[in-house]
Amino acid sequence: MNRLIRPYQIIAIRICFILLSIFVLSCESRYEDLDLRVYQYRDTRDLVRFVYDSSLILKKDGLKGLEYFRDNRKLYSTPERYLYIYDMSGVNIYHAGMPDLEGRNLWDLTDKNGKKPVQMIIAALADKNNPHAWVHYSWWEPGKFYPVPKSSCHFKVTTPEGRVLFVGGGLNYPHEENEFIRIAVDDATQLIKEKGYSALSEITDPASQYNFRDVKVFAFTPTGKLLISPVMNDSLAEFKLLDCVDEMGHKPFEKALTQLRNKDSVWEVFLAKNRYQRNLVKKSLYLRKTYLAGQEIYVGAITDIPQPPG
Repeated sequence: MNRLIRPYQIIAIRICFILLSIFVLSCESRYEDLDLRVYQYRDTRDLVRFVYDSSLILKKDGLKGLEYFRDNRKLYSTPERYLYIYDMSGVNIYHAGMPDLEGRNLWDLTDKNGKKPVQMIIAALADKNNPHAWVHYSWWEPGKFYPVPKSSCHFKVTTPEGRVLFVGGGLNYPHEENEFIRIAVDDATQLIKEKGYSALSEITDPASQYNFRDVKVFAFTPTGKLLISPVMNDSLAEFKLLDCVDEMGHKPFEKALTQLRNKDSVWEVFLAKNRYQRNLVKKSLYLRKTYLAGQEIYVGAITDIPQPPG
């Protein structure tokens, strides 16, 4: 009898394994179009999946899906993230973390740095260079009295009733993804192509999408002359950017420009002191080549290099 039971157990285990594999593969295939490979952090990838899955509910069930979200509010509001839904005029129609906002028009709401999150989201949703419509701003953490840095992603949805909405969710104290500065720099480059010199003042605006947290888009000429300073809006003194060295004596800007002779964009890693612990940390420099009034220039930004994938 025992001899007969064992083969059946093995078969059952194999069937369970096959079913589990099919389930995992089907789940992953649902996200193929999202290209989550661009993110180094698990929190970021999980947030994109979370918002995307929620958008699919609205896309399938329409406004009836709001009843589901309201009945399961705890599922969509955790200490790490929460879901919200707006119409394209800025009216909040669902907020898992702050229900009191529902029904209010937040189009002109401004954060402490002068950023208007809802208007930034609408612009990001139309930006082909920003496929997950990322925006960065300050917001309240539910139950706290002070604003915190936040990064949020969004998806636009047309419901079966024909209502156009956007679904979003954000991370408080987010990790800096390389993708975030890639979007900012590529968008700034495009703006310079479209507007020329007038784009520079827009890029330097602290309330713009080109400046968030410790990230600041800058621009300079092949000789190292700053058009937009990475430190201040106005340069107090001329200095040779290409001669700037990191903590190991390497010249990241000079090396990056050498690579840009045959490329349109480049990533360069260098070492800097951590402002809190005074130890050395890795930084990512992203530079993109473009032209301003016929002259070759370089647009870039710097962020902390992502930790090992997790």
